[in-house]
Amino acid sequence: MVDVLFFFSERTRFLRQFYGMAAGSFVERKRKIDDQEEPFEPPYSEDGEPAFLAEWIEADESLHVLAYSCVSMLAGSLHLYFESWVHQSGRQVDVELKKKVFKKQGKIAGYGAHFEQQFGIDFSSCPADLKLLEEIILARNVVQHPPSITSNWTCYSDDDLQKLRKPFFLNEREAGLLLDDSEDSPRFLLPTVHISEEQLLAAIGEAEKFAGWFEEQIVAVLYGPTRSMGAQEEREVL
Repeated sequence: MVDVLFFFSERTRFLRQFYGMAAGSFVERKRKIDDQEEPFEPPYSEDGEPAFLAEWIEADESLHVLAYSCVSMLAGSLHLYFESWVHQSGRQVDVELKKKVFKKQGKIAGYGAHFEQQFGIDFSSCPADLKLLEEIILARNVVQHPPSITSNWTCYSDDDLQKLRKPFFLNEREAGLLLDDSEDSPRFLLPTVHISEEQLLAAIGEAEKFAGWFEEQIVAVLYGPTRSMGAQEEREVL
């Protein structure tokens, strides 16, 4: 038996340290520009434009592209987590389920239907935010298929907004504008997918919360409650 939760947790641990280490250089570059520290001491100029503006924007954009990459990796880790348990349980996902639920309602709903049908595990009793987990997967699809070659930023589509209503990965300004819009009115500017460090860590935390909950359910069904308790105690010792 592969300890699926252990390897999933290793992935999320890696994501945390990867973002923290990689983001540090960009955050420090922005700080030095803001504080006018060497090598970003502003030269004399009368044009009114802030010195090193292009460098500051590039560092800021780099932070968001880094977050895009981490969310994509997190979505991939969730997929691997589910597929590992599908394989380990010996119950493959029904083709009709893929057509009717996965395709129309998303992966979280699809796997929820599969594990409920096969093992009686009810995702609705999970303490994690399932809508956020689905949005992690949707965000991955959005950032990996940008709408334009002119920018490293990407935006939600109207179809995405119909599914999400209130996306989690927005900055405060665009979230406020989205709330002010009528659902029936046309949108001239689609909101940007914005992933801050806080939002990324919150998403990782919800994914971990779900995996910890699901692990107890599936292990108890497949191997009995005694095995489930034993596995939990073993991880605590490690």
